[in-house]
Amino acid sequence: MPLRDLPHADPGVPDTRSGFRFLLWLEKRQIGGQITAALWGTLHMAAVASFPAAVGIAVQAVVDHSGRRLAMAGVLMLVLGVLTALGDTMLHRTAVTNWITAAARVQLLLARKTVELGSVLTRRVAAGEVVAVSTGDVEKIGWFVEALARFTSAFVATIGIAVALVLYQPALGGMVAAGIPVLAFAVLPLLPRATRRADEQREKAGRATTLASDTVAGLRVLRGIGGEELFLTRYRRASQEVRTAAVRSARMWSLISAVQVVLPGLLLVGVAWYGARLALAGRISVGELVTIYGTVVFLMFPLRGFEEIAMAYSFSRPSAKRAARILSLERGIPDGVASGEGGAPSGDLYDPATGLLAPAGLLTAVVCGDPDAAGLLADRLGGHSPGRDAADPSVLLGGTALDALPLAEARAAVLVQDKDPVLLSGTLRELLEVPSSGAVTPEAALAAAQCGDVLDALAQASVDDSGDPMRTRITERGRSLSGGQRQRLALARSLVTDPEVLVLDEPTSAVDSHTEARIALGLKELRTERTTVVFTSSPLLLDRADRVVFIADGSVNSVGTHHELLHGDLGYRAVVTRETEHELQRAEEPA
Repeated sequence: MPLRDLPHADPGVPDTRSGFRFLLWLEKRQIGGQITAALWGTLHMAAVASFPAAVGIAVQAVVDHSGRRLAMAGVLMLVLGVLTALGDTMLHRTAVTNWITAAARVQLLLARKTVELGSVLTRRVAAGEVVAVSTGDVEKIGWFVEALARFTSAFVATIGIAVALVLYQPALGGMVAAGIPVLAFAVLPLLPRATRRADEQREKAGRATTLASDTVAGLRVLRGIGGEELFLTRYRRASQEVRTAAVRSARMWSLISAVQVVLPGLLLVGVAWYGARLALAGRISVGELVTIYGTVVFLMFPLRGFEEIAMAYSFSRPSAKRAARILSLERGIPDGVASGEGGAPSGDLYDPATGLLAPAGLLTAVVCGDPDAAGLLADRLGGHSPGRDAADPSVLLGGTALDALPLAEARAAVLVQDKDPVLLSGTLRELLEVPSSGAVTPEAALAAAQCGDVLDALAQASVDDSGDPMRTRITERGRSLSGGQRQRLALARSLVTDPEVLVLDEPTSAVDSHTEARIALGLKELRTERTTVVFTSSPLLLDRADRVVFIADGSVNSVGTHHELLHGDLGYRAVVTRETEHELQRAEEPA
């Protein structure tokens, strides 16, 4: 497809059963571009391969003192030069187009899967691996798609040259034809070891990337506890392991390259020696010897295509395997096929696995002693089950399984804001331009999230002197803002969407108590008659909730208001007040 038509309107449904099947699927999806590139490559190879014949005609014309044939040879070389330039230009153009098209298709598939899974993706796959697949692995997959067309043209040219030489000069042609399979397959015994070393290199590189990603993400904390040098030392060690593995891999590929040079060189020497004897014996002419010698020299060029495709496949197969593994992840366990009629469902939100019930139109606060368990439960409430093999049933909204709904309907029904939301770069107006019902204005959402001081700071940072905070640009991930400011802007963005069900995971953990109290009030007022679930242990938020659910050991332990649970459940009181149950029991014992 032309590059101007990118991105793909529909990248298709990939075959993710294995890395090889994924590569094969990619090839089938752009078979037209591959055939076009192979045809241009064949034209290029044929034109270059014909040059020795033109030179041989010219040499023989000089020997025979034939000016007419010499002029014909010159015209022929001119035509071949034009065809060579045309074929090479168009081959490069179409091959690069194939590379970009395949890379764009894979990246679009990865982006679609990221949108589908959301924050659950990094729970199932390491963040470093996701980064490696979307950057380096995409490049290697595109390389194989690009190299396959050149290999096809090189293969066709090699077979054609062998047949032509046998017909042109059976004695020397037969010698060359017999040597070509040896040259083509001599490196096959070396490929498994080279592939293993390349896999080892990429595995170590993936671990190093993950370690680097984790170190950078936690750099502020590491500096605070004095562990920065420890993690940097670990990364240096991992980096050196990658370097050592890369050197070992390069040694094997250099050996393969050496074989690809030595063996054709030996064939060339043999052809020259045998051809010279035939010429001295008068069995072939000087022009024929020059033609065959030049053709054998040319054979080194297409034979390089055999080495390139071996390297491209060796590097792209593990990359395709990793990409296929990510693309094979699913949202959850489909309990049926949703008709999609009538829009998103509404009603009570219920999780059969834990027994959590969030009645429609109420603010339900959920208290978990384990923050990680709270994050997983928040993902489940958004319709993201741990995987297809999970035994837990799907979360129900109004009696409808979220896993069975189309993604668009599930996202329209339930919005989950995790505890570390991301702010993309752009203006504040662009940040708040999200799909929404239109019932909540950006101003109302910002007011409910208590973003007044944030707006003042953004107004002062305005670069166009307009003083309009909505036009002020926010840097990537909101680095120019404090943690509390980022958290409140993310909350305002969630409130603007006005979903049927809003799930918030620790939305005020970085906010001071006075601001938190005002946010609790604003959230309660703005989400009136809307279902809201807040994972928190803050008494200020819990006191505003219509209903508080305490979850312990993976299931609902008690339900009530904040004050009821505070006086009636020691486990709940221990989590909220940060006291141990033993201390609470001793405090309640009579003196």
